[in-house]
Amino acid sequence: MTEHPTSYERPQPGVDPAEARGALLRSPQPQQAQAQAHPQVQTQPQVRAPGQAQPCPRGGTALPAQARAGETPSGSGTSTSEEHSVNGPEHAQPASAEPDPHRPRPAPEGIPPQPGAEPERAVGAQERRSGRGLPPGRPMPMRRDGDRLRFVGAATRRIARGIDLDEIVMGLCRATVPTFSDSILVYLRDPLPVGDERPVGPVVLRLRRTDRIPEERDTEGFPPLPVPEPDPAEIGLAALTAELCEVRPGGALNEVLRGVRPVFADAPAARAALPELLGEGNEALVPGAQHAILAPLRGRRRVIGAALFLRRPERLAFEADDLLVAAQLATHSALGIDKAVLYGREAYIADELQRTMLPENLPSATGVRLASRYLPAAETARVGGDWYDAIPLPGSRVALVVGDVMGHSMTSAAIMGQLRTTAQTLAGLDLPPQEVLHHLDEQAQRLGSDRMATCLYAVYDPVSHRITIANAGHPPPVLLHLGGRAEVLRVPAGAPIGVGGVDFEAVELDAPAGATLLLYTDGLVESRLRDVWTGIEQLREKLAATAQLTGPDHPPPLEALCDEVLDMLGPGDRDDDIALLAARFDGIAPSDVAYWFLEPEDAAPGRARRLARRALSRWGLEELTDSVELLVSEVVTNAVRYASRPVTLRLLRTDVLRCEVGDDVPQLPRLRQARATDEGGRGLYLVNRLARRWGATRLSTGKVVWFELNR
Repeated sequence: MTEHPTSYERPQPGVDPAEARGALLRSPQPQQAQAQAHPQVQTQPQVRAPGQAQPCPRGGTALPAQARAGETPSGSGTSTSEEHSVNGPEHAQPASAEPDPHRPRPAPEGIPPQPGAEPERAVGAQERRSGRGLPPGRPMPMRRDGDRLRFVGAATRRIARGIDLDEIVMGLCRATVPTFSDSILVYLRDPLPVGDERPVGPVVLRLRRTDRIPEERDTEGFPPLPVPEPDPAEIGLAALTAELCEVRPGGALNEVLRGVRPVFADAPAARAALPELLGEGNEALVPGAQHAILAPLRGRRRVIGAALFLRRPERLAFEADDLLVAAQLATHSALGIDKAVLYGREAYIADELQRTMLPENLPSATGVRLASRYLPAAETARVGGDWYDAIPLPGSRVALVVGDVMGHSMTSAAIMGQLRTTAQTLAGLDLPPQEVLHHLDEQAQRLGSDRMATCLYAVYDPVSHRITIANAGHPPPVLLHLGGRAEVLRVPAGAPIGVGGVDFEAVELDAPAGATLLLYTDGLVESRLRDVWTGIEQLREKLAATAQLTGPDHPPPLEALCDEVLDMLGPGDRDDDIALLAARFDGIAPSDVAYWFLEPEDAAPGRARRLARRALSRWGLEELTDSVELLVSEVVTNAVRYASRPVTLRLLRTDVLRCEVGDDVPQLPRLRQARATDEGGRGLYLVNRLARRWGATRLSTGKVVWFELNR
């Protein structure tokens, strides 16, 4: 480079020192002293045109002499840039004409012209950069290494944005069409291998996606190209391409895929592999003369597919450097697909784990309707420690449980599953709510010293219209009355499960018919923007406002109520998992309940038949009299045979007729096949054949055997 002085110690003779330095270029007259002050890099001798500057002794060219102030320079005042091209643009600017912005630049050295390319003067520099002015079907020329690097960078960024399989394949198609190719066919293994597993059976490739004209242009690396007309050959290729192809061991396609590196479609190996990939006869639709590239897609351990890049015959053919571009696109896409498959498997496992930990369907309990919701903390972390449950209990009761294990991870979900299983087992023993929490606390301590959880356990009795609640550090439930009033129930908070050495207290409250009890986890009411008690108050107001919409005599629909509750969540309120359980108390009217005590004597079965006949006659269910008398007689006979205290008999008329017989013997009856010589053992066999459902539940005071008949 030539260094130029920024100041002059001696003004030149006849020159105004205040005149701008650009005036040096106004005259073509040479000046030896000025030329010596600016030595130039030695160049080849040039033929001097008239008025051109004299060459320097060192091989440079002297600057023209500066014109005096007010003097018209002699000679031509318009010198072209070609006359001064030797010394570069700093010393060779035109004097009277503005530079032509559309003048083509010479091609850089070392990059040969592409085959079939037009002369450089046919396409301006701006058109070459932007693609504007290119005829339809002409690709954007990537004649420099920088163009390819920019394209690869933009394409890989677009591919990397995808998180699942479809997004990654779509990113590959949209990044390459039409900037790099006119069409693309993407094949993937079916099924895709996951992780380190070794697939069994033949390797089958499925056509995952074809793309010709993108719906949106890729402007991250290059401006958009004009959309060409569809090519009939491309339409035929998309229509005739085989969707499935089997990679035969030792075949041509298998050899190309094992080679890993992209190859031109006119290579001998690729020509032999295309019929196997596209189907017999379809390989003729692939343009020749290096207008197609077949690139294997290799993941971390194995080839998972292939991509076929196509250009129209009238477009410029692919070059050898384009094979490197195709290799980069294939590598990034294959690794992204490999990771997407792994992520999909992990998400599937997490979803299955969470789904099995939570009840798939809520039970149909007598006298209560149930609805539930569960929302994970985030889409990427779909497992957590929140759970809910509804467990039928003897005597038509139902246990309502909601809990929250600390954290939202796989470990929290596993601990939650163990605590939920323990709660179901304890509920089957018909223990009081405070005793259930006590045993859950002991189980949490056995799991580990840092296993903390909160839990609320409630038992609803539809016959007495009462509910018993025990709490272990959980947010209190909210009760929505039929008239629209919502109240936060006063329940002792208690200590969380896992603390140990803490007694739990249970309270018994009224549960009027038509009321709705809402159990929830703290993710619904607590976030970074509000504390838990502010959220509870907002929840209470939301329930009251929703109840006002349906009027004082009609409670809001249960499913719609759950949706309305979740709508109170703001954009920043999803910091934790959310479990929601709503119970609508319908109860059982006293007129639909018949209850008796029977002394454990031989006359008890006959009396039970007479009482059941009268109750069925009062309810208008005479058609069930024969079946009920037979089954009641068998069950009561088994009860009085071993009982030492009075036996209870209760009939409930709901959507079904339910009969319950209780005694003080804890041993549960077993169904067995009686032999021909046995005198007994056929009672439960008759119950099993005639009843809709039946069962036996152990209580703390004995057991209850029940059966149901359709009305």
